[in-house]
Amino acid sequence: MMGLSRLLASVVFALLLGPALTESAVAGPVDMAPINAMDRAAFVVKFGSIFEKSPWVAEKAWEKRPFANLDDLHAAMVTEAKTAPAAQQLALLQAHPDLAGKEAQAGTMTASSVAEQASAGLNTLSAPEFAELTSLNAAYRAKFGFPFIIAVRMYTKEGIFFEFKRRLQNDTQAEFANDLQNVYIITRLRLNKLLDAG
Repeated sequence: MMGLSRLLASVVFALLLGPALTESAVAGPVDMAPINAMDRAAFVVKFGSIFEKSPWVAEKAWEKRPFANLDDLHAAMVTEAKTAPAAQQLALLQAHPDLAGKEAQAGTMTASSVAEQASAGLNTLSAPEFAELTSLNAAYRAKFGFPFIIAVRMYTKEGIFFEFKRRLQNDTQAEFANDLQNVYIITRLRLNKLLDAG
């Protein structure tokens, strides 16, 4: 029962946070006409990286055009991820790098992940912090079979460590849901950043 309470608290937090993310992150209204006019290939080139190494989300969402606004576009992408088979959802989660993990050390993370992790100071960890995070990454993967995912732009470094330890106490079903919910927050932030910059 406690696991369900934690899951509900996380979902409520994300739902309450969502409107604040979406309303303030983009400088002004987005002209949807050019986006709606894109062919599938151009759409995937533009939006295929929003979901980490998973361009299939954008490819399928393209079929839902026309989009009334940015909310509609993101909702179409989230719907594709939410309604995907469990194996495809798992692959989506597994496409995400560990926090300050092997990909970060090797320099093979996507540009979005590099910027997101740096925003929380995960690129400047002390040796003890790095050791602790490495241990947490390993424990989480061993327990759940997928990486810990958190919308790092919404947390301090200390908050990330706190959430990591707290969420390690959950069961796999709760963490699968938590990871997906964080993916939806991350992708909204990425979409806002892409369209604000472009």
